[in-house]
Amino acid sequence: MDHFLYRDGALYAEDVAISEIAAAVGTPFYVYSTATLTRHFRLFDEALAGMDHLVCFAMKSNSNQAVLKLLGDLGAGMDVVSGGEYARAKAAGVPGDRIVFSGVGKTRAEMDMALKGGIRQFNVESEPEMMVLSEAALALGTVAPITIRVNPDVDAKTHEKISTGKKGDKFGIPISRAREVYALAASLKGLEVIGIDVHIGSQLTQLEPFELAYKKVAELTKQLRAEGHNIRRLDLGGGLGIPYTRSNDAPPLPSQYGQMVRQTLGDLGCEIEIEPGRLISGNAGLMVSKVIYVKSGEDRDFLILDGAMNDLVRPAMYGAHHDIVPVIEPAAGTEQHPYDIVGPICESGDTFAKARTMPPLQSGDLVAFRSAGAYGAVMSSEYNSRPLIPEVLVNGDQFAVIRARPTFDDLINRDTIPEWL
Repeated sequence: MDHFLYRDGALYAEDVAISEIAAAVGTPFYVYSTATLTRHFRLFDEALAGMDHLVCFAMKSNSNQAVLKLLGDLGAGMDVVSGGEYARAKAAGVPGDRIVFSGVGKTRAEMDMALKGGIRQFNVESEPEMMVLSEAALALGTVAPITIRVNPDVDAKTHEKISTGKKGDKFGIPISRAREVYALAASLKGLEVIGIDVHIGSQLTQLEPFELAYKKVAELTKQLRAEGHNIRRLDLGGGLGIPYTRSNDAPPLPSQYGQMVRQTLGDLGCEIEIEPGRLISGNAGLMVSKVIYVKSGEDRDFLILDGAMNDLVRPAMYGAHHDIVPVIEPAAGTEQHPYDIVGPICESGDTFAKARTMPPLQSGDLVAFRSAGAYGAVMSSEYNSRPLIPEVLVNGDQFAVIRARPTFDDLINRDTIPEWL
Protein backbone atom coordinates (compact mmCIF):
# COMPACT_ATOMS: atom_id res chain seq x y z
CA MET A 1 0.00 0.00 0.00
CA ASP A 2 1.13 3.58 -0.65
CA HIS A 3 -0.33 7.05 -0.24
CA PHE A 4 -0.28 8.13 -3.90
CA LEU A 5 -3.89 8.10 -5.04
CA TYR A 6 -6.15 9.85 -7.51
CA ARG A 7 -8.54 12.35 -5.98
CA ASP A 8 -11.05 14.33 -8.04
CA GLY A 9 -9.23 13.27 -11.19
CA ALA A 10 -5.72 14.26 -10.09
CA LEU A 11 -2.85 12.30 -8.54
CA TYR A 12 -2.02 13.23 -4.95
CA ALA A 13 0.84 12.47 -2.59
CA GLU A 14 -1.04 12.17 0.70
CA ASP A 15 -2.96 15.48 0.75
CA VAL A 16 -0.82 17.39 -1.74
CA ALA A 17 -1.54 17.47 -5.47
CA ILE A 18 1.41 16.32 -7.57
CA SER A 19 0.73 19.18 -9.98
CA GLU A 20 1.17 21.66 -7.10
CA ILE A 21 4.64 20.27 -6.34
CA ALA A 22 5.55 20.34 -10.04
CA ALA A 23 4.57 23.99 -10.27
CA ALA A 24 6.74 24.82 -7.26
CA VAL A 25 9.92 22.84 -8.02
CA GLY A 26 9.79 22.05 -11.75
CA THR A 27 10.22 18.64 -13.34
CA PRO A 28 11.55 16.05 -13.10
CA PHE A 29 11.58 15.43 -9.33
CA TYR A 30 11.26 12.68 -6.73
CA VAL A 31 8.54 12.82 -4.10
CA TYR A 32 8.33 10.66 -0.96
CA SER A 33 5.42 10.01 1.39
CA THR A 34 6.01 10.26 5.14
CA ALA A 35 2.93 8.13 5.84
CA THR A 36 4.13 5.32 3.56
CA LEU A 37 7.68 5.29 4.94
CA THR A 38 6.29 5.19 8.48
CA ARG A 39 3.79 2.45 7.73
CA HIS A 40 6.32 0.21 6.01
CA PHE A 41 8.89 0.52 8.79
CA ARG A 42 6.27 -0.29 11.40
CA LEU A 43 5.11 -3.35 9.46
CA PHE A 44 8.60 -4.83 9.78
CA ASP A 45 8.98 -3.79 13.40
CA GLU A 46 5.62 -5.35 14.29
CA ALA A 47 6.44 -8.50 12.30
CA LEU A 48 9.22 -9.27 14.80
CA ALA A 49 7.30 -8.19 17.90
CA GLY A 50 8.05 -10.43 20.87
CA MET A 51 11.57 -11.16 19.64
CA ASP A 52 14.64 -9.14 20.61
CA HIS A 53 15.25 -7.34 17.32
CA LEU A 54 16.38 -4.26 15.42
CA VAL A 55 15.17 -3.18 11.98
CA CYS A 56 18.13 -1.55 10.20
CA PHE A 57 17.17 0.43 7.11
CA ALA A 58 19.39 -0.41 4.12
CA MET A 59 20.59 3.09 3.30
CA LYS A 60 21.77 2.13 -0.16
CA SER A 61 18.12 2.21 -1.23
CA ASN A 62 17.56 5.85 -0.20
CA SER A 63 20.05 7.95 1.75
CA ASN A 64 18.38 11.36 1.88
CA GLN A 65 18.93 12.96 5.29
CA ALA A 66 15.23 13.68 5.81
CA VAL A 67 14.31 10.05 5.11
CA LEU A 68 17.03 8.84 7.50
CA LYS A 69 15.93 11.27 10.22
CA LEU A 70 12.30 10.17 9.84
CA LEU A 71 13.16 6.46 10.13
CA GLY A 72 15.77 6.99 12.84
CA ASP A 73 13.25 8.85 14.96
CA LEU A 74 10.92 5.84 14.60
CA GLY A 75 13.65 3.65 16.12
CA ALA A 76 15.28 2.26 12.99
CA GLY A 77 18.90 1.30 12.86
CA MET A 78 20.94 1.84 9.69
CA ASP A 79 22.76 -0.63 7.47
CA VAL A 80 25.65 1.25 5.83
CA VAL A 81 28.10 0.12 3.15
CA SER A 82 30.52 3.05 2.94
CA GLY A 83 32.13 5.76 4.99
CA GLY A 84 29.85 8.27 3.31
CA GLU A 85 26.75 6.36 4.34
CA TYR A 86 28.10 6.07 7.89
CA ALA A 87 28.63 9.85 8.00
CA ARG A 88 25.11 10.41 6.63
CA ALA A 89 23.58 8.15 9.28
CA LYS A 90 25.40 9.98 12.08
CA ALA A 91 24.48 13.38 10.61
CA ALA A 92 20.81 12.30 10.66
CA GLY A 93 21.11 11.66 14.39
CA VAL A 94 21.31 7.86 14.36
CA PRO A 95 23.59 6.71 17.19
CA GLY A 96 26.53 4.43 16.47
CA ASP A 97 25.03 1.59 18.47
CA ARG A 98 22.27 1.39 15.87
CA ILE A 99 24.58 1.38 12.82
CA VAL A 100 25.72 -1.85 11.15
CA PHE A 101 28.63 -1.63 8.67
CA SER A 102 28.35 -4.07 5.75
CA GLY A 103 30.18 -4.43 2.43
CA VAL A 104 33.05 -6.42 0.94
CA GLY A 105 35.55 -3.58 0.55
CA LYS A 106 35.74 -1.60 3.79
CA THR A 107 38.92 0.47 3.89
CA ARG A 108 41.11 1.08 6.93
CA ALA A 109 39.99 4.72 6.92
CA GLU A 110 36.33 3.64 7.02
CA MET A 111 37.04 1.20 9.83
CA ASP A 112 38.77 3.92 11.83
CA MET A 113 35.85 6.29 11.26
CA ALA A 114 33.31 3.79 12.58
CA LEU A 115 35.46 2.63 15.50
CA LYS A 116 35.94 6.21 16.64
CA GLY A 117 32.36 7.29 16.01
CA GLY A 118 30.67 4.22 17.44
CA ILE A 119 29.37 1.11 15.73
CA ARG A 120 26.95 -1.67 16.52
CA GLN A 121 28.92 -4.22 14.53
CA PHE A 122 30.95 -4.84 11.41
CA ASN A 123 29.63 -7.53 9.09
CA VAL A 124 32.99 -8.99 8.02
CA GLU A 125 33.25 -10.66 4.61
CA SER A 126 36.80 -12.05 4.32
CA GLU A 127 39.88 -13.07 6.29
CA PRO A 128 41.98 -10.15 4.95
CA GLU A 129 39.30 -7.70 6.09
CA MET A 130 39.27 -9.42 9.46
CA MET A 131 43.03 -8.94 9.86
CA VAL A 132 42.91 -5.25 8.95
CA LEU A 133 39.95 -4.60 11.26
CA SER A 134 41.71 -6.28 14.20
CA GLU A 135 44.80 -4.15 13.60
CA ALA A 136 42.67 -1.00 13.37
CA ALA A 137 40.86 -1.76 16.61
CA LEU A 138 44.06 -2.56 18.52
CA ALA A 139 45.69 0.63 17.26
CA LEU A 140 42.78 2.59 18.75
CA GLY A 141 42.84 0.61 22.00
CA THR A 142 39.44 -0.94 21.43
CA VAL A 143 37.75 -4.13 20.27
CA ALA A 144 35.59 -4.36 17.14
CA PRO A 145 32.29 -6.28 17.47
CA ILE A 146 31.80 -8.48 14.42
CA THR A 147 29.54 -10.91 12.71
CA ILE A 148 30.90 -12.92 9.80
CA ARG A 149 28.88 -12.98 6.63
CA VAL A 150 28.42 -16.52 5.41
CA ASN A 151 27.43 -17.40 1.87
CA PRO A 152 24.89 -20.24 2.12
CA ASP A 153 24.89 -21.06 -1.62
CA VAL A 154 21.14 -20.48 -1.93
CA ASP A 155 19.59 -19.35 -5.19
CA ALA A 156 17.44 -16.32 -4.37
CA LYS A 157 15.60 -16.68 -7.70
CA THR A 158 15.98 -13.00 -8.42
CA HIS A 159 17.80 -10.88 -11.02
CA GLU A 160 21.41 -12.02 -11.51
CA LYS A 161 22.75 -8.54 -10.76
CA ILE A 162 21.14 -8.44 -7.31
CA SER A 163 21.73 -12.05 -6.25
CA THR A 164 24.28 -12.24 -3.42
CA GLY A 165 24.00 -15.67 -1.80
CA LYS A 166 25.23 -18.16 -4.43
CA LYS A 167 28.70 -19.65 -4.32
CA GLY A 168 29.83 -17.69 -7.37
CA ASP A 169 28.86 -14.33 -5.85
CA LYS A 170 31.48 -12.01 -4.38
CA PHE A 171 29.84 -11.77 -0.99
CA GLY A 172 30.64 -13.54 2.25
CA ILE A 173 32.60 -16.63 3.22
CA PRO A 174 31.47 -20.06 2.00
CA ILE A 175 29.40 -21.57 4.76
CA SER A 176 31.44 -24.76 4.39
CA ARG A 177 34.49 -22.82 5.67
CA ALA A 178 32.69 -20.89 8.39
CA ARG A 179 33.96 -22.88 11.36
CA GLU A 180 37.63 -22.39 10.50
CA VAL A 181 37.09 -18.69 9.79
CA TYR A 182 35.30 -18.21 13.10
CA ALA A 183 38.23 -19.93 14.83
CA LEU A 184 40.60 -17.45 13.20
CA ALA A 185 38.41 -14.51 14.25
CA ALA A 186 38.38 -15.75 17.84
CA SER A 187 42.18 -15.74 17.86
CA LEU A 188 42.46 -12.07 16.86
CA LYS A 189 42.66 -9.82 19.92
CA GLY A 190 41.09 -6.82 18.23
CA LEU A 191 37.82 -8.62 17.43
CA GLU A 192 34.82 -9.76 19.43
CA VAL A 193 32.70 -12.36 17.64
CA ILE A 194 29.04 -11.71 18.45
CA GLY A 195 27.04 -13.36 15.68
CA ILE A 196 26.41 -14.49 12.12
CA ASP A 197 25.41 -12.46 9.08
CA VAL A 198 23.67 -13.68 5.92
CA HIS A 199 22.13 -11.85 2.96
CA ILE A 200 21.10 -13.70 -0.18
CA GLY A 201 19.85 -10.97 -2.52
CA SER A 202 17.30 -8.31 -3.30
CA GLN A 203 13.74 -8.22 -4.65
CA LEU A 204 12.89 -11.76 -3.47
CA THR A 205 9.25 -12.65 -4.09
CA GLN A 206 9.19 -16.01 -2.29
CA LEU A 207 9.97 -17.04 1.29
CA GLU A 208 11.52 -20.40 0.38
CA PRO A 209 15.05 -19.08 -0.36
CA PHE A 210 15.08 -17.17 2.94
CA GLU A 211 13.94 -20.27 4.80
CA LEU A 212 16.62 -22.45 3.20
CA ALA A 213 19.33 -19.94 4.12
CA TYR A 214 18.07 -19.41 7.66
CA LYS A 215 17.93 -23.15 8.35
CA LYS A 216 21.61 -23.33 7.41
CA VAL A 217 22.30 -20.40 9.74
CA ALA A 218 20.45 -22.17 12.56
CA GLU A 219 22.57 -25.27 12.12
CA LEU A 220 25.76 -23.20 12.00
CA THR A 221 24.75 -21.34 15.17
CA LYS A 222 24.52 -24.61 17.07
CA GLN A 223 27.87 -25.82 15.71
CA LEU A 224 29.66 -22.60 16.59
CA ARG A 225 28.19 -22.50 20.08
CA ALA A 226 29.33 -26.06 20.63
CA GLU A 227 32.84 -24.90 19.73
CA GLY A 228 32.75 -22.10 22.31
CA HIS A 229 31.63 -19.08 20.29
CA ASN A 230 29.12 -16.79 21.97
CA ILE A 231 26.70 -16.43 19.05
CA ARG A 232 24.02 -14.08 20.31
CA ARG A 233 23.02 -12.01 17.29
CA LEU A 234 21.82 -13.04 13.81
CA ASP A 235 21.84 -10.48 11.02
CA LEU A 236 19.47 -11.84 8.38
CA GLY A 237 19.96 -9.15 5.74
CA GLY A 238 17.10 -7.75 3.69
CA GLY A 239 15.77 -8.51 0.26
CA LEU A 240 11.99 -8.91 0.56
CA GLY A 241 10.54 -7.67 -2.72
CA ILE A 242 7.83 -5.20 -3.66
CA PRO A 243 5.22 -5.33 -6.44
CA TYR A 244 6.47 -3.16 -9.30
CA THR A 245 3.30 -3.74 -11.31
CA ARG A 246 -0.26 -3.58 -10.09
CA SER A 247 -1.02 -6.87 -11.84
CA ASN A 248 1.82 -8.86 -10.24
CA ASP A 249 1.22 -11.45 -7.59
CA ALA A 250 2.04 -9.72 -4.32
CA PRO A 251 5.31 -10.75 -2.63
CA PRO A 252 5.07 -12.14 0.90
CA LEU A 253 4.02 -9.71 3.61
CA PRO A 254 6.42 -8.66 6.39
CA SER A 255 4.14 -10.49 8.84
CA GLN A 256 4.60 -13.74 6.87
CA TYR A 257 8.34 -13.17 6.78
CA GLY A 258 8.38 -12.57 10.55
CA GLN A 259 6.48 -15.79 11.19
CA MET A 260 9.00 -17.71 9.08
CA VAL A 261 11.87 -16.17 11.09
CA ARG A 262 10.22 -17.32 14.32
CA GLN A 263 9.77 -20.85 12.99
CA THR A 264 13.35 -21.25 11.75
CA LEU A 265 15.36 -19.26 14.31
CA GLY A 266 13.08 -18.43 17.22
CA ASP A 267 14.32 -21.23 19.48
CA LEU A 268 17.95 -20.03 19.42
CA GLY A 269 17.46 -17.08 21.78
CA CYS A 270 19.37 -14.74 19.48
CA GLU A 271 18.75 -11.08 18.86
CA ILE A 272 17.50 -10.69 15.28
CA GLU A 273 18.56 -7.93 12.91
CA ILE A 274 17.01 -7.39 9.50
CA GLU A 275 18.06 -4.88 6.85
CA PRO A 276 15.09 -4.02 4.62
CA GLY A 277 15.52 -1.17 2.16
CA ARG A 278 13.35 -1.53 -0.91
CA LEU A 279 10.22 -2.65 0.95
CA ILE A 280 10.41 0.40 3.22
CA SER A 281 11.26 3.06 0.64
CA GLY A 282 10.36 1.63 -2.79
CA ASN A 283 6.63 2.23 -2.91
CA ALA A 284 7.04 5.36 -0.78
CA GLY A 285 8.33 7.36 -3.74
CA LEU A 286 7.45 8.55 -7.24
CA MET A 287 9.53 10.16 -9.96
CA VAL A 288 7.47 12.79 -11.73
CA SER A 289 8.36 13.89 -15.25
CA LYS A 290 6.87 16.02 -18.00
CA VAL A 291 6.21 15.14 -21.64
CA ILE A 292 8.40 17.32 -23.86
CA TYR A 293 7.26 15.95 -27.20
CA VAL A 294 5.02 13.26 -28.66
CA LYS A 295 6.91 11.96 -31.69
CA SER A 296 5.47 9.77 -34.44
CA GLY A 297 7.91 7.21 -35.79
CA GLU A 298 7.63 4.87 -38.75
CA ASP A 299 6.27 1.94 -36.75
CA ARG A 300 5.74 3.42 -33.27
CA ASP A 301 5.05 6.60 -31.33
CA PHE A 302 7.34 8.02 -28.67
CA LEU A 303 6.68 9.95 -25.49
CA ILE A 304 9.83 12.00 -24.96
CA LEU A 305 10.12 13.03 -21.30
CA ASP A 306 12.31 15.51 -19.46
CA GLY A 307 13.30 12.71 -17.07
CA ALA A 308 16.09 10.43 -18.26
CA MET A 309 18.21 7.39 -17.46
CA ASN A 310 20.56 9.53 -15.37
CA ASP A 311 17.60 10.34 -13.11
CA LEU A 312 16.19 6.79 -12.92
CA VAL A 313 18.67 4.21 -14.18
CA ARG A 314 16.92 0.98 -13.15
CA PRO A 315 15.17 0.35 -16.51
CA ALA A 316 18.44 0.87 -18.43
CA MET A 317 20.57 -1.09 -15.96
CA TYR A 318 18.28 -3.97 -15.02
CA GLY A 319 15.53 -3.90 -17.61
CA ALA A 320 13.37 -3.00 -14.62
CA HIS A 321 9.67 -2.24 -14.91
CA HIS A 322 8.00 0.78 -13.33
CA ASP A 323 4.32 1.50 -13.72
CA ILE A 324 4.00 4.90 -15.39
CA VAL A 325 0.74 6.75 -14.89
CA PRO A 326 -0.62 10.14 -15.99
CA VAL A 327 -0.91 12.71 -13.21
CA ILE A 328 -4.35 13.67 -14.54
CA GLU A 329 -6.58 10.60 -14.29
CA PRO A 330 -8.01 9.55 -17.66
CA ALA A 331 -11.75 9.32 -17.96
CA ALA A 332 -13.26 5.87 -17.68
CA GLY A 333 -13.22 4.11 -21.03
CA THR A 334 -10.45 6.29 -22.52
CA GLU A 335 -8.79 4.43 -25.38
CA GLN A 336 -5.21 3.42 -24.65
CA HIS A 337 -2.33 3.86 -27.09
CA PRO A 338 1.08 2.13 -27.17
CA TYR A 339 4.14 4.36 -26.74
CA ASP A 340 7.85 3.90 -26.34
CA ILE A 341 8.56 6.09 -23.32
CA VAL A 342 12.03 7.60 -23.54
CA GLY A 343 14.25 10.32 -22.16
CA PRO A 344 16.29 13.02 -23.93
CA ILE A 345 19.78 11.52 -23.42
CA CYS A 346 21.78 10.56 -26.49
CA GLU A 347 21.71 6.84 -25.72
CA SER A 348 19.32 4.22 -27.08
CA GLY A 349 19.40 2.80 -23.56
CA ASP A 350 17.58 5.91 -22.35
CA THR A 351 14.30 4.05 -22.68
CA PHE A 352 11.91 3.53 -19.79
CA ALA A 353 9.36 1.33 -21.55
CA LYS A 354 8.52 -0.04 -24.98
CA ALA A 355 5.01 -0.36 -26.40
CA ARG A 356 3.58 0.72 -23.04
CA THR A 357 -0.15 1.39 -23.32
CA MET A 358 -1.10 4.82 -22.03
CA PRO A 359 -4.00 7.22 -22.54
CA PRO A 360 -3.29 9.81 -25.23
CA LEU A 361 -0.82 12.39 -23.90
CA GLN A 362 0.56 15.64 -25.22
CA SER A 363 3.39 18.07 -24.62
CA GLY A 364 3.28 19.47 -21.09
CA ASP A 365 1.41 16.56 -19.50
CA LEU A 366 2.85 15.10 -16.30
CA VAL A 367 3.49 11.40 -15.69
CA ALA A 368 4.55 9.60 -12.52
CA PHE A 369 6.83 6.58 -12.20
CA ARG A 370 5.56 4.46 -9.35
CA SER A 371 7.75 2.48 -6.93
CA ALA A 372 10.68 4.85 -7.45
CA GLY A 373 11.58 5.54 -3.83
CA ALA A 374 14.32 2.89 -3.73
CA TYR A 375 17.40 2.86 -5.97
CA GLY A 376 16.17 5.96 -7.78
CA ALA A 377 17.73 9.17 -6.50
CA VAL A 378 20.65 7.31 -4.91
CA MET A 379 21.74 5.84 -8.27
CA SER A 380 21.27 9.02 -10.26
CA SER A 381 24.10 10.88 -11.98
CA GLU A 382 24.86 14.07 -13.85
CA TYR A 383 25.47 12.38 -17.20
CA ASN A 384 25.08 14.80 -20.11
CA SER A 385 25.66 17.57 -17.52
CA ARG A 386 22.08 17.18 -16.34
CA PRO A 387 21.72 18.43 -12.74
CA LEU A 388 20.50 15.97 -10.11
CA ILE A 389 16.76 16.35 -9.71
CA PRO A 390 15.04 17.61 -6.54
CA GLU A 391 13.72 15.34 -3.82
CA VAL A 392 10.54 16.35 -2.00
CA LEU A 393 9.01 14.97 1.20
CA VAL A 394 5.26 15.16 1.80
CA ASN A 395 3.68 15.00 5.24
CA GLY A 396 -0.10 15.28 5.15
CA ASP A 397 -0.91 18.58 3.44
CA GLN A 398 2.67 19.88 3.68
CA PHE A 399 5.67 19.38 1.43
CA ALA A 400 9.29 20.42 1.58
CA VAL A 401 12.22 20.23 -0.82
CA ILE A 402 14.74 17.93 0.89
CA ARG A 403 17.35 18.14 -1.87
CA ALA A 404 17.40 21.13 -4.19
CA ARG A 405 18.14 21.01 -7.90
CA PRO A 406 21.69 22.32 -8.53
CA THR A 407 22.18 25.14 -11.01
CA PHE A 408 24.40 24.85 -14.07
CA ASP A 409 26.87 27.11 -12.26
CA ASP A 410 26.93 24.63 -9.35
CA LEU A 411 27.91 21.87 -11.77
CA ILE A 412 30.53 23.87 -13.63
CA ASN A 413 32.13 25.47 -10.58
CA ARG A 414 32.99 22.09 -9.08
CA ASP A 415 35.58 21.71 -11.82
CA THR A 416 39.00 23.35 -11.59
CA ILE A 417 40.98 24.44 -14.62
CA PRO A 418 44.76 24.14 -14.07
CA GLU A 419 46.64 27.44 -14.18
CA TRP A 420 48.67 26.28 -17.22
CA LEU A 421 45.57 26.16 -19.42
